[in-house]
Amino acid sequence: MKKLFLLMLLAIATVSYGRTPSQVSALLDRIGGKGTSARIETRVSKSLAENGQDVFEISSKKGKPFIQASSVSALTTGIGWYLNHYAHINLSWNRLTADMSKVAFPVPTEKERRICSADYRYYLNYCTYSYSMAFWTKERWEQEIDWMALHGINIPLALVGTDVVWKNVLTEIGYSREDIDKFVAGPGFQAWWLMSNLEGWGGPNPDWWYERQENLCKFILERMRSLGMEPVLPGFGGVVPSNAPEKMGVNAVNQGYWCSGFRRPSFLLPTDERYAEIAQLYYKHLEKVMGKSKYYSMDPFHEGGRTDGINLKEAFTTIYSEMQKHSPGSTWVIQSWDRNPRKEALDTIPKGGFIVLDLYSDGLSKWEEKGYEGHDFLWCMLHNFGGKTGMHGRFEPLLENYYNALEKYPNGVKGIGATPEGLETCPILYDLLFELPWMKREEGKGWIKRYAEARYGVKSEAMETGLEILARSVLNCPNPSQDVEAVICARPALDVRRVSGWGTCQIYHDIRKVRAAAAEMLKEKDRLSGDPNYEHDIADVVRQTLTDSTYYLLKDIAASYNKKDMVAFKQQYTVFLGVLKDLNRLLSQIYFFTLERWVSSARNICNEVPGTTEADRDWMEWNARTLISVWGPEVCAERGRLHDYSSRQWGGLLNDFQLARWEMFFKALEEGKTITSQEWFQWEEKWSHGKTITKVPAEDPVAVAEELYNKYF
Repeated sequence: MKKLFLLMLLAIATVSYGRTPSQVSALLDRIGGKGTSARIETRVSKSLAENGQDVFEISSKKGKPFIQASSVSALTTGIGWYLNHYAHINLSWNRLTADMSKVAFPVPTEKERRICSADYRYYLNYCTYSYSMAFWTKERWEQEIDWMALHGINIPLALVGTDVVWKNVLTEIGYSREDIDKFVAGPGFQAWWLMSNLEGWGGPNPDWWYERQENLCKFILERMRSLGMEPVLPGFGGVVPSNAPEKMGVNAVNQGYWCSGFRRPSFLLPTDERYAEIAQLYYKHLEKVMGKSKYYSMDPFHEGGRTDGINLKEAFTTIYSEMQKHSPGSTWVIQSWDRNPRKEALDTIPKGGFIVLDLYSDGLSKWEEKGYEGHDFLWCMLHNFGGKTGMHGRFEPLLENYYNALEKYPNGVKGIGATPEGLETCPILYDLLFELPWMKREEGKGWIKRYAEARYGVKSEAMETGLEILARSVLNCPNPSQDVEAVICARPALDVRRVSGWGTCQIYHDIRKVRAAAAEMLKEKDRLSGDPNYEHDIADVVRQTLTDSTYYLLKDIAASYNKKDMVAFKQQYTVFLGVLKDLNRLLSQIYFFTLERWVSSARNICNEVPGTTEADRDWMEWNARTLISVWGPEVCAERGRLHDYSSRQWGGLLNDFQLARWEMFFKALEEGKTITSQEWFQWEEKWSHGKTITKVPAEDPVAVAEELYNKYF
């Protein structure tokens, strides 16, 4: 017993004051290659914390860089800071690992100490789990969790495995597998099922899917927890299958339909005699699959739903009390979106019981009015809608408004969060966001210069200038609109005003500035060609300026057609189609920007489970293709306005989907024909069931970017 006690003390000392934690060594070797951990000294020392706030320090020890911190999360943040600002190695979604074996890690001559102003660094949105993460393999998940650790995230939303929980709950209640399949959504659409917007779409899910999800869930949560993160788990918010009154004999309110055709799950009345039984049954199975947490996410009545006949104060009190019964002292994490959190919730839940995510602080914030009446809240950036590609952001509000919130509500703002619907675009914004709480406000003035050197590994005035131009133009949207959508991604028309039902194609920035940024960045083509960050960024900037040009070109095409100048009309639309072909050629040179990457990832999930079939792979690909095209069945795609909501500018997709539609459209105009919305849907749905992707010969992406820039500008 004495020996065991000594071993426990030694383990505690290792985490608190000792050598590099093993999980941090493993992270270093994953991101930099075997042996990286031996070249950087690290240590966790809780005593470094200042007034309860996380701290990291960067200095030297034994002739090596030495990073020590108050917690594992602060330590991994310090590692990310060191890589960016000392070694000038920027790891982002286009490059999540790097061979650091030949990198001469600089040894600091002075100590740098950083104190974090944010208790919580939150990450993810329900939508992200579909628009970006639905088809991630285990390897991709491992890389993302490392990315989270390097950016200091300590409370990420964790949803993988919730389908397993519900399958087990409903099985115990007595549901048949057929009824379970009608409730649980398929791989591409679980985000909206989890937000109580729909049931069953994208399924049914086979046994191997649930087995894979449970294994992946346990891997994700173990890795998150080992790296100092406390996952936010999906709590029980009163949601039950829409057929619960018949199948369970409970009192549940029908929540109607979402987007004109998707049946919503029902809401279990808090007065129902079986409420506590069902809630605790859910939590029992949640704990079996995911364990316990200090934080649970629930968003009843998300984007509508019916509240008639429901005592809202009683409902919120019951949801909170059942969470507390399962996990005493836990906190409810709720999204501030649409009408949530409702006044009845803010009035009912005790202070400290909520963490409110001010979901869209950078664009349409809600915190200014009353600061959520004394409840804790997080300042969040909702950067991307629908997983759309394209440059968009609010750089200047990002630089200032977190600090403004801290000044106005110093006791209310408990941190920051990234809550995008989709990931993997505009990494500059996320690098800035997660550095904000470790910086002083005045450091924002020189941030882009520091970032440019970190991003490209060299000091370059041209790259600094290019990024500065982008940050003050296309990445600085002055209004709360969603991402500006590219007309080339729309269902063809002469007057394209939006691609999706809630979007806009109206350009807010001076497109000449994006061209100027591209010109600056191309000056470094000889020095930086071959660098993955440079190749990604130059392709993205040239793509943006070409895409911007099509917005105005389409207006010229429409003017010529309306004047019946068919010669000019044909010349102009030929150029328009040529731009799409060239964009497809450019983006096909970088695997990150391709449809093949998306589809292959979906199909490759099946490789993680023995015994899966080609039919399983086709089902996964259908989920992947449907999400980025028609989205739902015809009534939801058309009347519900969901088609093209998740449009992407990708190599392969531009050629086989967008270009093909525009060619059909211009041909129909020349022949005096009209293509109806029903005909468009039928063509798009057929594409979603396809499996082919037109290949493009491999070329040097920088050379293609320069060629196309010179060709058009």
